Amino acid sequence: MDLSRFSKIAGPGILFACTAIGVSHLVQSTRAGADYGLMILGFVVLVTVIKYPFFEYGSRYAISTSTSIIDGYKKIGRPVLWMYFALTIASMFFVTGAVGFVTAGFFENLFGVEYLEEWTLFILFGVCIAILAVGKYSVLDNLIKVIGVILLVSTTAAFLLAVYNGPVEPAADFVPKELWNASGIFFLLALMGWMPTAIDLSSWNSLWTLERIKMIGFKPTLREIVFEFKLAYIITGVLAVMFVVLGALVVYGSGEELPNNSSQFAHRVVTLYTQTIGDWSYIVIAASAFTIMFGTIIAVLDGYSRSLQRTAELIFNRNNFGRLYTVLLFVIAGGAMVIVIQFQSNLKALVDFATVMSFVIAPVIGIFNLRLVTGKYLKKEDQPSLFLRGLSVAGILFLSGFAVVFVFIQIA
Repeated sequence: MDLSRFSKIAGPGILFACTAIGVSHLVQSTRAGADYGLMILGFVVLVTVIKYPFFEYGSRYAISTSTSIIDGYKKIGRPVLWMYFALTIASMFFVTGAVGFVTAGFFENLFGVEYLEEWTLFILFGVCIAILAVGKYSVLDNLIKVIGVILLVSTTAAFLLAVYNGPVEPAADFVPKELWNASGIFFLLALMGWMPTAIDLSSWNSLWTLERIKMIGFKPTLREIVFEFKLAYIITGVLAVMFVVLGALVVYGSGEELPNNSSQFAHRVVTLYTQTIGDWSYIVIAASAFTIMFGTIIAVLDGYSRSLQRTAELIFNRNNFGRLYTVLLFVIAGGAMVIVIQFQSNLKALVDFATVMSFVIAPVIGIFNLRLVTGKYLKKEDQPSLFLRGLSVAGILFLSGFAVVFVFIQIA
């Protein structure tokens, strides 16, 4: 594939990657390495691999049918569409609140402002809504590519230097955290819930694929769209590993606890880079981290609003709900604000709650997606390979097993 053709295709996969790199990487992966060291790296790699098919199926279904995977849920049956609608409603305020809370922390860290409580988030949501209401997908598509390149380069540089410098000297009184107890397993579920991101985002990927085709008037082949997504997904996985290693080499063993306040946590994450790259890089890294989180919150608001609008159109048999997209932007942002106010400055509790919720509903979405691409809804030549099908079944069993373990722990 030549570069000019790839430039027409590139967009949905990159947007997915930059959305994923937000909380799951900057917060959860860094915490994983800082709290548990490299022992947790295997779970990051494993869950990234087993989740791959479910995200790829979003792109596969969209390019093969010229409809979103949400349209596919209706084909399975209206109860499935209603279930997707209910799961989305149940999670969207918590997920958006968690992402917004982290973004606000990086904003305050970058500009050195005092904690403004909900005002920082109010301003951020307002700017995001204005951007999306006016420019919609085209602005999001162009902005996210620049942000992604900046963070990719800076993270790679910090990772290589951290590996070269080696781990910190362990503190004399350092006691490693136990992974296989209730709190450790809860964090593991939270980490895997958004690693690399929540499975229900697969519907967003199908919508972004269709919007990209509509915007540029060019429809790629199935092979090309899968290649673009796969490349972006690999980059997402590699960056997750880098963040875990950064946390492990720079924090693990030092006896230091990562702060629970969002602004202080943002400052500590940025110093992970500056400790390896140099103090001169602080402002560059702080700006890069904020921009990736800003891109993430824009993508989250767009994804939820776009998917809910399409779901409502299918439920009520309407082709276009007019201004519903803009209305939903305000509703989702308002609900997220309420959630953030409830959690106040407890960053870790909000993020963990949102990510565990995503983990618990993941097997349900996974089953829906697998059924759509392996049954009567796709032509034989567009269906996934036997390897991907097998990986999907293994993924559903793995995710379901851990979800059962979580429920058991909560009841016991």
